[in-house]
Amino acid sequence: MVAEPTFWASGFLVSVPVFFQAPLVRHAPWISLFLTLAWLGLSWKLYTHPKTRWWGSLLFGFTLTWCAGSLYWGWLRQEPLWHLPVEALGLPLAWWGLRTGWAVVGNFFYLGSLLGTAITDLYIHSVGLLSEWRQVMQLTEMQQGQAAFQSALLKMQTLWGGLWAVELSLILLVIGIWSLHRSAGEPKHRLSWLAFAGAALSTLVVDALFGISATLIA
Repeated sequence: MVAEPTFWASGFLVSVPVFFQAPLVRHAPWISLFLTLAWLGLSWKLYTHPKTRWWGSLLFGFTLTWCAGSLYWGWLRQEPLWHLPVEALGLPLAWWGLRTGWAVVGNFFYLGSLLGTAITDLYIHSVGLLSEWRQVMQLTEMQQGQAAFQSALLKMQTLWGGLWAVELSLILLVIGIWSLHRSAGEPKHRLSWLAFAGAALSTLVVDALFGISATLIA
């Protein structure tokens, strides 16, 4: 079941903002924002052709995450409290798409990605990493944030930080596995649930990479 390209494509698209959009939006936020139009145009072109409709649908969901990411990380990244609200700006479009049956796979991808973001933000709030977030986002070079990363790691390595990490990881893992089972039990919505699961479960990998990076910098 997890050999399905939908699952792995969703995971790949979740990682794209981390490795490509993040450095781009930090130095050229307007370019990143305008690329939203390119993604949207490509998704529309693919969606209007039956043979590539699946790719167009998935790319539409990615476009929603890209646009929100450009807005937040380009201009609002110093305030963590704005992160989830900005990332959720695509919810009305996703809701409309699900109601009308338009780009359903992509809308499921967007919702899975948003769920992963919400879980990550909940961890940051619960462990008390807001001040470290603000400090790091004010830096011009990540290497300058050694003190902030060390402070964050100390909080993450406490019993409280460990419990939250395990609990939220298990919640996301259970939801992801449940979604994979739904994909097997609902042939009509199989691709949609695979996209949701791929996006949600990939958050665990991305968060782990962030943790490793913070450890290396600290």
